[in-house]
Amino acid sequence: MERLLLVAGLTALIHLINTVIYAVRVAGVRTGRPATAMSIFNVVFLLSSTANMIQGPLMATIVEGAILNAATLAVREQALASLAGQIRLVLAAATLGTLLGFLGQRSFARIFAAGVALFEYVGGSVPRLLGLLLCWPRQAAGLARRHALPFPPAVRFREPAGRLPRGFLVLNVLVTGIFTTGVLSALYAGALYPDYRASATMLASLVNGVAQVLFATVVDPTAARLTDQALQGQRPFADVQRLALYLAATRLAGTVLAQAVFLPAAYLIRAVALLIT
Repeated sequence: MERLLLVAGLTALIHLINTVIYAVRVAGVRTGRPATAMSIFNVVFLLSSTANMIQGPLMATIVEGAILNAATLAVREQALASLAGQIRLVLAAATLGTLLGFLGQRSFARIFAAGVALFEYVGGSVPRLLGLLLCWPRQAAGLARRHALPFPPAVRFREPAGRLPRGFLVLNVLVTGIFTTGVLSALYAGALYPDYRASATMLASLVNGVAQVLFATVVDPTAARLTDQALQGQRPFADVQRLALYLAATRLAGTVLAQAVFLPAAYLIRAVALLIT
């Protein structure tokens, strides 16, 4: 149980950080330094990468344990049901992490904008910035308040998306749903088909590849174009705030969608694994 809770906690952290990236766009436009804001985010993203390296093997051991415990048909059905419940808990943790990121969008944008100001204050050095934050946090907070730019009033989620394209927001729900459940569905497919579970697990890269293509060709370029338009003064700053808010909201919807497609995706991956073996 402790291992499952650790996996759930790491999953929530990963999805929280992956949702925070939308606030980085807001901070980049507000400060006029999107590249610097993204560079600072990459330092935070190291936490997500580390958590991902730990979470993956731990989740795999949970699946392997369920397979080893399924000695008879009756026990196997019980083990599979228990494993499905555990994976749904991990998916719920992904939703929780994304929800926290969604609710904290404005706060995270302020934090990254302050980080940009501090980064310039220390001469553009990440080690110096980290040293300032860790060794002199009060001084860092004072400098951030003194140098950070004020933010305009927050946009509200109940306000319409306005001039934001609707299609790429809907697609972001689908892409997030696939990314969230892809590996987990493949692991469960391996439990359904244990003799060829390596083949089933490797098919996760194919499933996630489809989502990656959609993200790289539609979702990310559209968001980048809207951000650049705001930087060039062709769009108001409120549009970038609204963009971040709606991307976070559709990402949240995508993690909920993952609960619905988890089992169908697992059986689809199992069927493909049976076909190619």
